[in-house]
Amino acid sequence: MGLFLNIVRGFCMALADSVPGVSGGTIAFVLGFYDEFIGSLYSIAAEGLEAKKRALLFLGKLGIGWVIGMSSSVLVLASLFQTHIYQLSSLFIGLSIFSLPLIVVEEKESLKNKYGKLIYALLGIAIVVLITYFNPAGGKGTNVDVSSLSLSLGAYVFVAAMIAICAMVLPGISGSTLLLIFGLYVPIISAIKEFLHFNFAYFPVLCVFGFGVLAGILSTIKLVKTALTEHRSAMVYFIIGLMIGSIYAIIMGPATLKVPQAPVSWDTFSILSFILGGVILLLLTMLKNYSERKLQLQLKRSE
Repeated sequence: MGLFLNIVRGFCMALADSVPGVSGGTIAFVLGFYDEFIGSLYSIAAEGLEAKKRALLFLGKLGIGWVIGMSSSVLVLASLFQTHIYQLSSLFIGLSIFSLPLIVVEEKESLKNKYGKLIYALLGIAIVVLITYFNPAGGKGTNVDVSSLSLSLGAYVFVAAMIAICAMVLPGISGSTLLLIFGLYVPIISAIKEFLHFNFAYFPVLCVFGFGVLAGILSTIKLVKTALTEHRSAMVYFIIGLMIGSIYAIIMGPATLKVPQAPVSWDTFSILSFILGGVILLLLTMLKNYSERKLQLQLKRSE
Protein backbone atom coordinates (compact mmCIF):
# COMPACT_ATOMS: atom_id res chain seq x y z
CA MET A 1 0.00 0.00 0.00
CA GLY A 2 2.89 2.36 0.76
CA LEU A 3 4.29 1.89 -2.74
CA PHE A 4 0.88 2.39 -4.36
CA LEU A 5 0.12 5.47 -2.23
CA ASN A 6 3.40 7.16 -3.09
CA ILE A 7 3.00 6.37 -6.79
CA VAL A 8 -0.47 7.99 -6.66
CA ARG A 9 1.03 10.98 -4.83
CA GLY A 10 3.74 11.38 -7.48
CA PHE A 11 1.17 11.01 -10.26
CA CYS A 12 -0.96 13.80 -8.77
CA MET A 13 2.08 16.05 -8.32
CA ALA A 14 3.03 15.57 -11.98
CA LEU A 15 -0.45 16.48 -13.19
CA ALA A 16 -0.26 19.66 -11.12
CA ASP A 17 3.29 20.48 -12.26
CA SER A 18 2.35 20.04 -15.91
CA VAL A 19 -0.23 22.83 -16.02
CA PRO A 20 0.17 26.57 -15.31
CA GLY A 21 -1.59 27.75 -12.18
CA VAL A 22 -1.10 24.69 -9.96
CA SER A 23 1.99 23.56 -8.03
CA GLY A 24 3.09 20.02 -7.27
CA GLY A 25 4.08 21.37 -3.86
CA THR A 26 0.43 22.30 -3.31
CA ILE A 27 -0.60 18.67 -3.89
CA ALA A 28 2.12 17.46 -1.50
CA PHE A 29 0.92 19.85 1.19
CA VAL A 30 -2.76 19.01 0.64
CA LEU A 31 -2.12 15.26 0.86
CA GLY A 32 -0.05 15.62 4.01
CA PHE A 33 3.41 14.49 2.84
CA TYR A 34 5.01 17.88 2.16
CA ASP A 35 7.31 17.70 5.20
CA GLU A 36 8.45 14.19 4.22
CA PHE A 37 8.97 15.36 0.64
CA ILE A 38 11.07 18.38 1.68
CA GLY A 39 12.90 16.33 4.32
CA SER A 40 13.82 13.69 1.75
CA LEU A 41 15.16 16.29 -0.67
CA TYR A 42 17.15 17.80 2.20
CA SER A 43 18.55 14.37 3.11
CA ILE A 44 19.80 13.87 -0.44
CA ALA A 45 21.54 17.24 -0.30
CA ALA A 46 22.94 17.38 3.21
CA GLU A 47 22.69 14.21 5.34
CA GLY A 48 24.49 10.88 5.77
CA LEU A 49 24.42 7.69 3.71
CA GLU A 50 21.60 5.93 5.60
CA ALA A 51 19.37 9.02 5.44
CA LYS A 52 20.16 9.32 1.73
CA LYS A 53 19.10 5.69 1.16
CA ARG A 54 15.75 6.21 2.91
CA ALA A 55 15.20 9.46 1.03
CA LEU A 56 16.03 7.87 -2.31
CA LEU A 57 13.59 5.03 -1.62
CA PHE A 58 10.76 7.47 -0.87
CA LEU A 59 11.58 9.83 -3.74
CA GLY A 60 11.99 6.87 -6.09
CA LYS A 61 8.41 5.78 -5.38
CA LEU A 62 7.18 9.33 -5.92
CA GLY A 63 9.30 9.53 -9.05
CA ILE A 64 7.64 6.48 -10.62
CA GLY A 65 4.23 8.12 -10.22
CA TRP A 66 5.59 11.48 -11.36
CA VAL A 67 7.01 10.04 -14.59
CA ILE A 68 3.75 8.21 -15.30
CA GLY A 69 1.75 11.36 -14.57
CA MET A 70 3.94 13.66 -16.63
CA SER A 71 4.03 11.22 -19.56
CA SER A 72 0.24 10.89 -19.42
CA SER A 73 -0.13 14.66 -19.27
CA VAL A 74 2.15 15.26 -22.24
CA LEU A 75 0.90 12.39 -24.42
CA VAL A 76 -2.75 12.03 -23.44
CA LEU A 77 -4.04 14.90 -21.35
CA ALA A 78 -2.50 17.80 -23.30
CA SER A 79 -5.49 17.95 -25.65
CA LEU A 80 -7.86 18.08 -22.66
CA PHE A 81 -6.25 21.31 -21.52
CA GLN A 82 -7.36 22.82 -24.81
CA THR A 83 -10.80 21.21 -25.14
CA HIS A 84 -11.89 20.96 -21.49
CA ILE A 85 -9.81 23.63 -19.78
CA TYR A 86 -12.76 25.09 -17.85
CA GLN A 87 -13.75 21.73 -16.39
CA LEU A 88 -10.12 21.06 -15.40
CA SER A 89 -9.71 24.56 -13.97
CA SER A 90 -12.91 24.11 -11.94
CA LEU A 91 -11.57 20.80 -10.64
CA PHE A 92 -8.29 22.42 -9.55
CA ILE A 93 -10.21 25.25 -7.88
CA GLY A 94 -12.19 22.60 -5.98
CA LEU A 95 -8.98 20.86 -4.90
CA SER A 96 -7.50 24.16 -3.70
CA ILE A 97 -10.55 25.43 -1.79
CA PHE A 98 -11.50 22.13 -0.16
CA SER A 99 -7.89 21.58 0.91
CA LEU A 100 -7.64 24.81 2.90
CA PRO A 101 -9.75 23.72 5.92
CA LEU A 102 -7.90 20.38 5.99
CA ILE A 103 -4.58 22.19 6.21
CA VAL A 104 -5.83 24.56 8.91
CA VAL A 105 -6.99 21.58 11.00
CA GLU A 106 -3.75 19.67 10.35
CA GLU A 107 -1.62 22.68 11.36
CA LYS A 108 -3.85 24.06 14.12
CA GLU A 109 -1.08 23.84 16.73
CA SER A 110 1.34 25.91 14.66
CA LEU A 111 -1.36 28.44 13.74
CA LYS A 112 -3.05 28.78 17.13
CA ASN A 113 -2.60 32.21 18.75
CA LYS A 114 -0.15 33.22 16.01
CA TYR A 115 -2.53 35.61 14.28
CA GLY A 116 0.16 38.25 13.93
CA LYS A 117 1.72 35.93 11.34
CA LEU A 118 -1.26 36.54 9.04
CA ILE A 119 0.91 39.12 7.30
CA TYR A 120 2.80 36.18 5.77
CA ALA A 121 -0.46 34.83 4.31
CA LEU A 122 -1.12 38.22 2.71
CA LEU A 123 2.45 38.20 1.37
CA GLY A 124 1.89 34.75 -0.15
CA ILE A 125 -1.34 35.86 -1.81
CA ALA A 126 0.32 38.98 -3.20
CA ILE A 127 3.29 37.07 -4.67
CA VAL A 128 1.16 34.59 -6.65
CA VAL A 129 -1.34 37.21 -7.81
CA LEU A 130 1.42 39.57 -8.98
CA ILE A 131 3.34 36.81 -10.80
CA THR A 132 0.14 35.73 -12.54
CA TYR A 133 -1.07 39.25 -13.32
CA PHE A 134 2.21 40.42 -14.81
CA ASN A 135 2.86 37.19 -16.73
CA PRO A 136 4.16 38.55 -20.05
CA ALA A 137 4.48 35.27 -21.91
CA GLY A 138 1.10 33.63 -21.69
CA GLY A 139 -0.47 33.46 -25.12
CA LYS A 140 1.66 36.17 -26.67
CA GLY A 141 3.88 34.04 -28.91
CA THR A 142 7.07 34.75 -26.95
CA ASN A 143 8.23 31.14 -26.82
CA VAL A 144 11.96 30.38 -27.05
CA ASP A 145 13.25 28.13 -29.85
CA VAL A 146 15.02 25.15 -28.24
CA SER A 147 15.41 23.04 -31.39
CA SER A 148 19.17 23.78 -31.49
CA LEU A 149 21.16 24.22 -28.28
CA SER A 150 23.73 27.00 -28.01
CA LEU A 151 25.83 28.12 -25.05
CA SER A 152 23.66 31.18 -24.35
CA LEU A 153 20.43 29.21 -24.73
CA GLY A 154 21.78 26.47 -22.46
CA ALA A 155 22.60 29.02 -19.76
CA TYR A 156 19.13 30.56 -20.09
CA VAL A 157 17.37 27.18 -19.86
CA PHE A 158 19.55 26.18 -16.88
CA VAL A 159 18.76 29.34 -14.88
CA ALA A 160 15.05 29.22 -15.78
CA ALA A 161 14.88 25.58 -14.63
CA MET A 162 16.52 26.51 -11.31
CA ILE A 163 13.94 29.23 -10.67
CA ALA A 164 11.00 27.11 -11.83
CA ILE A 165 11.83 24.15 -9.58
CA CYS A 166 12.10 26.48 -6.59
CA ALA A 167 8.50 27.42 -7.33
CA MET A 168 7.39 23.83 -7.84
CA VAL A 169 8.53 22.74 -4.36
CA LEU A 170 6.62 25.64 -2.76
CA PRO A 171 2.85 25.19 -2.52
CA GLY A 172 0.93 27.82 -4.42
CA ILE A 173 3.54 29.05 -6.89
CA SER A 174 3.37 27.23 -10.22
CA GLY A 175 6.69 26.42 -11.82
CA SER A 176 4.83 26.03 -15.11
CA THR A 177 3.63 29.62 -14.82
CA LEU A 178 7.22 30.80 -14.34
CA LEU A 179 8.28 28.77 -17.39
CA LEU A 180 5.56 30.61 -19.30
CA ILE A 181 7.06 33.90 -18.17
CA PHE A 182 10.46 32.76 -19.47
CA GLY A 183 8.85 31.61 -22.74
CA LEU A 184 9.90 28.01 -22.09
CA TYR A 185 6.69 26.24 -21.06
CA VAL A 186 5.50 25.23 -24.53
CA PRO A 187 9.06 24.48 -25.82
CA ILE A 188 9.92 22.22 -22.86
CA ILE A 189 6.57 20.39 -22.96
CA SER A 190 6.99 19.95 -26.71
CA ALA A 191 10.57 18.71 -26.22
CA ILE A 192 9.38 16.12 -23.69
CA LYS A 193 6.65 15.00 -26.10
CA GLU A 194 9.16 14.66 -28.94
CA PHE A 195 11.55 12.71 -26.70
CA LEU A 196 8.73 10.32 -25.67
CA HIS A 197 8.18 9.77 -29.40
CA PHE A 198 11.89 8.79 -29.67
CA ASN A 199 13.02 12.05 -31.27
CA PHE A 200 16.36 12.48 -29.49
CA ALA A 201 17.18 15.82 -31.09
CA TYR A 202 15.78 17.52 -27.99
CA PHE A 203 17.71 15.34 -25.53
CA PRO A 204 20.54 17.91 -24.95
CA VAL A 205 18.17 20.72 -23.95
CA LEU A 206 16.24 18.35 -21.67
CA CYS A 207 19.53 17.36 -20.02
CA VAL A 208 20.40 21.01 -19.41
CA PHE A 209 16.91 21.60 -18.03
CA GLY A 210 17.28 18.57 -15.73
CA PHE A 211 20.64 19.77 -14.40
CA GLY A 212 19.06 23.17 -13.71
CA VAL A 213 16.30 21.44 -11.75
CA LEU A 214 18.85 19.56 -9.63
CA ALA A 215 20.87 22.73 -9.02
CA GLY A 216 17.72 24.59 -7.97
CA ILE A 217 16.76 21.89 -5.48
CA LEU A 218 20.25 21.69 -3.96
CA SER A 219 20.52 25.48 -3.61
CA THR A 220 17.13 26.14 -1.99
CA ILE A 221 16.01 23.05 -0.11
CA LYS A 222 18.02 23.86 3.04
CA LEU A 223 16.34 27.28 3.24
CA VAL A 224 12.85 25.76 2.91
CA LYS A 225 13.66 23.00 5.44
CA THR A 226 15.01 25.51 7.97
CA ALA A 227 11.97 27.78 7.55
CA LEU A 228 9.59 24.87 8.18
CA THR A 229 11.54 23.75 11.25
CA GLU A 230 12.39 27.05 12.94
CA HIS A 231 9.61 29.35 11.71
CA ARG A 232 6.77 26.92 11.09
CA SER A 233 3.83 29.19 11.96
CA ALA A 234 5.04 31.95 9.62
CA MET A 235 5.83 29.39 6.91
CA VAL A 236 2.42 27.68 7.17
CA TYR A 237 0.62 31.03 6.96
CA PHE A 238 2.80 31.89 3.96
CA ILE A 239 1.95 28.57 2.28
CA ILE A 240 -1.77 29.09 2.94
CA GLY A 241 -1.45 32.51 1.31
CA LEU A 242 0.33 30.98 -1.69
CA MET A 243 -2.48 28.45 -2.04
CA ILE A 244 -5.21 31.11 -1.82
CA GLY A 245 -3.34 33.14 -4.43
CA SER A 246 -3.09 30.08 -6.65
CA ILE A 247 -6.88 30.13 -7.03
CA TYR A 248 -6.50 33.38 -8.96
CA ALA A 249 -3.71 31.77 -11.01
CA ILE A 250 -6.00 28.85 -11.88
CA ILE A 251 -8.82 31.23 -12.87
CA MET A 252 -6.41 33.00 -15.24
CA GLY A 253 -4.91 29.72 -16.46
CA PRO A 254 -6.90 29.41 -19.73
CA ALA A 255 -5.36 32.68 -20.94
CA THR A 256 -1.88 31.08 -20.76
CA LEU A 257 -2.60 28.15 -23.07
CA LYS A 258 -0.90 27.75 -26.44
CA VAL A 259 -4.26 28.79 -27.92
CA PRO A 260 -5.35 31.41 -25.35
CA GLN A 261 -8.90 31.32 -24.00
CA ALA A 262 -10.83 33.62 -21.69
CA PRO A 263 -10.23 33.24 -17.95
CA VAL A 264 -12.68 31.16 -15.92
CA SER A 265 -15.97 33.02 -15.36
CA TRP A 266 -19.29 32.22 -13.73
CA ASP A 267 -20.54 31.15 -17.15
CA THR A 268 -17.66 28.74 -17.82
CA PHE A 269 -17.22 27.51 -14.23
CA SER A 270 -18.24 23.84 -13.83
CA ILE A 271 -19.87 23.12 -10.46
CA LEU A 272 -19.71 19.35 -11.11
CA SER A 273 -15.96 19.48 -11.72
CA PHE A 274 -15.57 21.70 -8.65
CA ILE A 275 -17.35 19.10 -6.51
CA LEU A 276 -15.33 16.33 -8.16
CA GLY A 277 -12.19 18.10 -6.95
CA GLY A 278 -13.49 17.82 -3.39
CA VAL A 279 -14.39 14.14 -3.90
CA ILE A 280 -10.91 13.35 -5.26
CA LEU A 281 -9.34 15.13 -2.29
CA LEU A 282 -11.58 13.14 0.09
CA LEU A 283 -10.63 9.83 -1.55
CA LEU A 284 -6.90 10.67 -1.46
CA THR A 285 -7.20 11.70 2.19
CA MET A 286 -8.98 8.43 3.01
CA LEU A 287 -6.24 6.51 1.20
CA LYS A 288 -3.60 8.40 3.20
CA ASN A 289 -5.38 7.70 6.51
CA TYR A 290 -5.82 4.02 5.66
CA SER A 291 -2.13 3.70 4.79
CA GLU A 292 -1.11 5.39 8.05
CA ARG A 293 -3.38 3.14 10.13
CA LYS A 294 -2.02 0.05 8.40
CA LEU A 295 1.56 1.18 9.05
CA GLN A 296 0.79 1.76 12.74
CA LEU A 297 -0.68 -1.74 13.04
CA GLN A 298 2.39 -3.24 11.42
CA LEU A 299 4.64 -1.35 13.86
CA LYS A 300 2.61 -2.57 16.85
CA ARG A 301 2.81 -6.19 15.66
CA SER A 302 6.56 -5.93 15.22
CA GLU A 303 7.08 -4.69 18.81
